[in-house]
Amino acid sequence: MAYIDGYRLAESRVLDLAQPLRRGMPQPANHPPFRLVPDRRHGDYVRPDGSSDASEIVITGGHVGTHVDALGHVAQDGVLHGGIAAADAQSGHGLSAHGIEAFRPYVGRAVVLDVPRLYGVDVLPPGYEITAHDLSRAEALAGSDVRPGQAVLIATGWSRVWDQYDVFTGMRDGVPGPGPDAAHWLASRGVRIVGGETLAFERIAAGLGPAPLPVHRILLVEAGIHIVETMRLNELLDAGVGECLLVLAPLPIVGATGAPVRPLALIPE
Repeated sequence: MAYIDGYRLAESRVLDLAQPLRRGMPQPANHPPFRLVPDRRHGDYVRPDGSSDASEIVITGGHVGTHVDALGHVAQDGVLHGGIAAADAQSGHGLSAHGIEAFRPYVGRAVVLDVPRLYGVDVLPPGYEITAHDLSRAEALAGSDVRPGQAVLIATGWSRVWDQYDVFTGMRDGVPGPGPDAAHWLASRGVRIVGGETLAFERIAAGLGPAPLPVHRILLVEAGIHIVETMRLNELLDAGVGECLLVLAPLPIVGATGAPVRPLALIPE
């Protein structure tokens, strides 16, 4: 019987952690919107045997829907992770260093830190800043220790308001998320991947709009930790597990700063 990180695959339940891609879904205002345009419809051409096919063109930004941030997504003072000059790494063909194609697919353990549960709620308040103390307490509550080279999923409960566009995007009241000290806590634990439910893996205050992104700087630029955003964690939270087996493989788009992904979580049946 096959095991991965202690999970017996034949006895596991699979949860889809991706939000569905559709027109009009919540997304950052500064990224190209997702669009699906039918290219060929059934009936445009019918073969002699009566069969037909349909196809479409999909247009999307690399940071729309559930996606993984490449290390080249953010620079600080013109420098990418590892001291690479951003100006030297970018061109009309995308990034020549730290593009999403360099991401090694991940199949391994992920700790689930349910921060709302600490406060007896399902959803954190808009604009709430998750602290390092919150993460330490959530780790103890999960009963699963955060380990180097593995993944951490930080819950805000924001998946539960996916269908409320203005709330989810934080346009009115802001969005909960980790602050800089939480990012330093994650970096100090040596994790490879972090994931969350919001559009940006950051605390965004009410009315801030396109705010500074200190957590992205700390994780992507300084620590070399990939970020997964807009995950659908509500089913995972409802299952009450402290960890899962995470399968994560974004589209290997050469030179892209991010790419769509359909993360899967395996938990005991």
